[in-house]
Amino acid sequence: MIPRYSRPEMVSIWSPETKFRIWYEIEAHACDAMADLGVIPRENAEAVWKARDVEFDVARIDEIEAVTKHDVIAFLTHLAEHVGSEEARFVHQGMTSSDVLDTCFNVQLVRAADILIADMEALLAALKRRAHEHKDTLRVGRSHGIHAEPTTMGLTFARFYAEMDRNLKRLHTAREEIATGAISGAVGTFANVDPAVEAHVCEALGLEPEPISTQVIPRDRHAAFFAALGVVASSIENIATEIRHMQRTEVLEGAEFFSMGQKGSSAMPHKKNPVLTENLTGLARLVRMAAVPAMENVTLWHERDISHSSVERNIGPDTTITLDFALARLTSVVDKMLIFPENMLDNMNKFPGLVMSQRVLLALTQAGVSREDAYAMVQRNALKVWEERTDFKEELLADADVVAALGVEAIKEKFDMGYHTKHVDTIFARVFG
Repeated sequence: MIPRYSRPEMVSIWSPETKFRIWYEIEAHACDAMADLGVIPRENAEAVWKARDVEFDVARIDEIEAVTKHDVIAFLTHLAEHVGSEEARFVHQGMTSSDVLDTCFNVQLVRAADILIADMEALLAALKRRAHEHKDTLRVGRSHGIHAEPTTMGLTFARFYAEMDRNLKRLHTAREEIATGAISGAVGTFANVDPAVEAHVCEALGLEPEPISTQVIPRDRHAAFFAALGVVASSIENIATEIRHMQRTEVLEGAEFFSMGQKGSSAMPHKKNPVLTENLTGLARLVRMAAVPAMENVTLWHERDISHSSVERNIGPDTTITLDFALARLTSVVDKMLIFPENMLDNMNKFPGLVMSQRVLLALTQAGVSREDAYAMVQRNALKVWEERTDFKEELLADADVVAALGVEAIKEKFDMGYHTKHVDTIFARVFG
């Protein structure tokens, strides 16, 4: 991923230096286990650890690979240059390249998941704080983009909190499912490497042994992992889209923080554009883009092919780096977001009282009016408000049929905003415990 949308900690997981360090640890721990089993001499296993503090030369490995056309062999050749060819002759004993590649890839995905989980926890903290801050801040709820009934800004934040809390659980599940390793040799039969080696390596790296592998770890695990990241990205876009709507000039109920010296447009100095949330919408598309090829990777020929390899070399780093950046950016947006309660009330009153139409409808049915007649009575008054910008309550009070059914005081009573917020505490208790 380009530096503009990257953060150093996540980027470092996918650097060649980190990859070769993990490869080294896999090989070194495997040698230890083989020495324990008496398969290789103990002194050879110990010799491999002489490279413990070596900074592997990426350029040198690339140089060797240019000749061998095989990345793992290139690395093993370079390792032998540090350890000594005689001492390193038992390295990779009975193993196959996928044992190293797949186990390393899963270690990287686990580490990436840990960062994403921490990112999500930070976002949840910001959403929770803003939800409680605006628990009782009235705003109009919309369906199809049209005014519906009153809600609160706190409920909007709480809704996003609940969605992201589900995503946190998805990330934990994805991490658990991807945290497997395989040191099972060619076609996964352990013919040339004891299962105890796999168990030892996995324990050292914080993984569980893959119950059954072919020459590769099953890719349904990876499909589930990238699908989970795609769902998180969609939730990011869900929040970003709401904020973008709120910042529209004719709405302006909330807005991204606009810093000192920031410019919104090269042509129009008055502009304050929702550039961060628009950016998040685009980044979400990139993350979701990985889900389909990850699912297509599940199907491989027989015990192994490498049609999945080129895909994963791209989507592994790009998707996790992008999502890490997006979660951090969204957290900052939520944390600094400007809220305009007065504008919320102004918007609600653009068509005065109209948001109470359902309550009046229900009151009429409870008073004995058929639903069809009640709907017609309410709608004819509501349409006047739409077309003439009159006051809905005043229209109802001037409607003899409505007054006859409900009475003046009952009509007035139906315009209490508190009616729509009486269960906010109940909802908050469900969301936040």
